[in-house]
Amino acid sequence: MSRRRNYGFERRRKEDLRRAKHEAKRQRRTERTEAGEVGPEMGEPQNVGSDPGLWEWFSPSRNRTIASPSGIHLQTEPPDDWILLTDGAEDPGPAA
Repeated sequence: MSRRRNYGFERRRKEDLRRAKHEAKRQRRTERTEAGEVGPEMGEPQNVGSDPGLWEWFSPSRNRTIASPSGIHLQTEPPDDWILLTDGAEDPGPAA
């Protein structure tokens, strides 16, 4: 005898969960508007960039990130696979 499958039931259950989440989100948004709050529910974005005057380097083989004064290329033993992460800085290439 073949087994009955209730595909419709599962689909309705998922739709009910989706509606409940949507309604909860709408309720939170209404509460924020009534309280005079604006913006997303998450906190303020954090500044995760490097300090001015420093270059950040990443090495995939070492799985490590380090900082150095700007303008200075790292002098390390092989493999020399350091990648400059800092925006606006020009990678001088390997030092001679």
